[in-house]
Amino acid sequence: MTDTTLIIGGARSGKSRFALQLAEEKTTMKKAFLATCVPTDAEMQDRVARHRRERGNSWKTLEVPLDLAGALLEADQWAGIALVDCLTLWANNLLFQTRDETEIDRYVDRLLDAANRAACPVIFVTNEVGTGIVPENPLARRFRDVTGRINQRVAAACTRVFWMVAGIPVRVKDSKIA
Repeated sequence: MTDTTLIIGGARSGKSRFALQLAEEKTTMKKAFLATCVPTDAEMQDRVARHRRERGNSWKTLEVPLDLAGALLEADQWAGIALVDCLTLWANNLLFQTRDETEIDRYVDRLLDAANRAACPVIFVTNEVGTGIVPENPLARRFRDVTGRINQRVAAACTRVFWMVAGIPVRVKDSKIA
């Protein structure tokens, strides 16, 4: 991949804020925000609207519950950078779409291929799901397992990885970009 970054951390660790800051520093061109959240209640709808206002006019939001690869390739046609927020909610959406692990892997394959082909830099945001206790029910364990595998694959493919701790980015990986 040319210029890809994964930002991972716990809930409310500052991941999205840091991702937006990185994107703003990288380009003054139009920016693509690939939002995976599907708001299911009024509080979440308000949260999404507030975040959209906070990003401002230099961002175009694409609501993408499943086809991140297609949306990324579309955004690459006009954006100076693409920010995917977040892979955790995308994993949730995938689990509602299918129980087939092979199909989920194909979605991830397509996303990584699209990121590899993109001319614009790509930033991924995700939650770390492996540092807590083992979930007590099968669905929660499956969510943790699928999200953990997606995170591992994206981290391995990205040129940079940051771990967010209480709003502080800790550089985990920094490969030289060819």
